Amino acid sequence: MNIILFGPPGAGKGTQAKELIERFNIPQISTGDILRAAIANQTPLGLEAKKLMDAGSLVGDDIVNGLVEERLKEKDTENGFILDGYPRTVEQAKVLDKILEKQEKEIDKVIALVVEDDEILKRITGRRVSKKTGKIYHIIYNPPVDENPEDLIQRDDDTEAVVINRLKNYKAQTAPVLDYYIEKGKVAEIQGERESKYITEEIIDLLENNCNI
Repeated sequence: MNIILFGPPGAGKGTQAKELIERFNIPQISTGDILRAAIANQTPLGLEAKKLMDAGSLVGDDIVNGLVEERLKEKDTENGFILDGYPRTVEQAKVLDKILEKQEKEIDKVIALVVEDDEILKRITGRRVSKKTGKIYHIIYNPPVDENPEDLIQRDDDTEAVVINRLKNYKAQTAPVLDYYIEKGKVAEIQGERESKYITEEIIDLLENNCNI
């Protein structure tokens, strides 16, 4: 079972991925993780990526696509995988199709978590991190009890201006990927503004009944 978890930042993709990993025993694959692993293992693509990053340049699609292709060849993906954060563009989606075709695989389902911008802002801007313990809290959903308020900080990435910009970029670059998969009949939209366990139940039910598991 090969699936893509799709949705804006803060939609809950990471939370759902953990549940799906446990349920179906398939790996979660994110470009950030495989990039870090390639750099740590000093693979040819990893070394090339590190050179670009050290120079302050963006890692291009050729390297990212190559890393994904290498990762999808690994043994733990034989029974399936969960792609999270890739593909980010329609061009990447087209390359992914070619990669999977060579490996005699295909995407079975794209799970799109639907969450409104106002909720995304509330979720991300409400995060706080303790300088002392490193624990992550939320001022509404998971308020700190035993922390000194002076030890709690808002990360730079969690400010309203940054989140609004990330959402803008998501809609411009990544949202069209969903249309690409809708045309292929691969997309299932899941309402993401509910308690996490109900979202998980719906996704698992959908996959078990539609992916020949």
